[in-house]
Amino acid sequence: MSSTLSSLFNTLGTSVQALNAQSYAMNITGKNVANLDNPDYADESVQFASGGGETGDGVSIIGVSSARSALLDDQVVAQIPVASSLTTQQQFLQTAQSGMGEDLTNTSASSSTSTTTSTGTSGLSSALENFFNSFQSLAAAPTSTAQMQSVFQQASTLTSTFQQTDSNLAQVQTELASQAQSSVSDANQQLQTIASLNGQIMALNASSPGSAADLVDQREAAVEQLASDLPVTTTQEANGSIQVSMTGTSGSPVILVNGSAVTGPVAVSGTTVTGGASASALQVSSGSIYGAFSADGTIQTVRSSLDALADQIVTSVNAAYNPSGAPAGNFFNPSGTTAGTIAVSSSLTASNLAAGTGAAGDNSVALAIAGLANQTFSTAGGDSINGTIGQFYAGVVTGLGQTLSNVDNEVTNENSLLNLVQTQRSNASGVSMDTEMGNLMKYQNAYQASARVFSTVDDLFATLVGLGTGS
Repeated sequence: MSSTLSSLFNTLGTSVQALNAQSYAMNITGKNVANLDNPDYADESVQFASGGGETGDGVSIIGVSSARSALLDDQVVAQIPVASSLTTQQQFLQTAQSGMGEDLTNTSASSSTSTTTSTGTSGLSSALENFFNSFQSLAAAPTSTAQMQSVFQQASTLTSTFQQTDSNLAQVQTELASQAQSSVSDANQQLQTIASLNGQIMALNASSPGSAADLVDQREAAVEQLASDLPVTTTQEANGSIQVSMTGTSGSPVILVNGSAVTGPVAVSGTTVTGGASASALQVSSGSIYGAFSADGTIQTVRSSLDALADQIVTSVNAAYNPSGAPAGNFFNPSGTTAGTIAVSSSLTASNLAAGTGAAGDNSVALAIAGLANQTFSTAGGDSINGTIGQFYAGVVTGLGQTLSNVDNEVTNENSLLNLVQTQRSNASGVSMDTEMGNLMKYQNAYQASARVFSTVDDLFATLVGLGTGS
């Protein structure tokens, strides 16, 4: 009787262990299914082990393993900053395009008389064309009050368009500076998050190795968010933590996170990014911060070109309108030689505007200024621009348009590559509904079988108890 009871107790214990193990496995399966659409989650699987002894101690859970692949994570982290940099450039260059009021994909510098074949009607191309055309019309009717008023109006439109375009581009640069600072703040926040999670993971691993899978998922999400700002690399440590670093301008690695500590905050000054314990200068070749720097440089080149164009127009028109150089005889304010400061002379009005320097009907000035549209300038000869005014401006427009077009293509290509590596990682470590449903059925069947064993043993106990009492 005693040996029978001992055997039943052993079987009962085995079935209880099995029930607990299968129940836990079903919980993990439910967790996996709940995170089916979570890109930061890596599939988890239960590790079973059988007991020892003559009759065995049933089954137990010895741990939960994560399908996360450090290699695939590294590939994703390497691609994220490249895609982020290009997306940032694309966003702000598109804003700059809108600020110029031109169709940057439809321009031409083939004509010396036309500023551009852009379809824009509010940009400088139309303002330049209308300005020089108004002088051509004045030359045909040099005493016409209406034509004088038209010239004055077109000059005012030209200067205001220059100023507005420059203001629009300056505003984009202000937004870029704000974007860079925002990315730095985000980077510092992510560094703190990673360091904090490192500390928690190390503590869990010390007490229960392999039990920090959820924290590792959270840390990977923080690393990838950080990578969208800066091109970081990570190194796995034996204690479960990761070391986060970047390459310094000296070529040596600069550690940003070591264990549970951030070695030093990231900061930006101009286009220099520093970080680490000694505030070392960092090589920033991708990420949203680099994208902001790159877009700012492109826009500054455009603004500098517009300044040169404004300077050429002011200098050339004043020389034609006021050949004697009389202090109050200029068409444009001679001190306003940038796109942001170009202005019609305060002493000029539609009523005192002159078409020529001689008697009534003289159109020599109007003809000279109208002819500037076809004049070829050269920086080698002391001018501010090369080519005609129309050709130079078309070159500025097409230059920005080509840069944006190139970035658009790179964004498409890089996003495809990023999606590829993310898909590869998802296939390797993501949750598969088919697999989880198969596991769920397996665990459920095992649970039901264990429950049947438990119920049978319980019935046998009742029988033996009945025999012992003689009932």
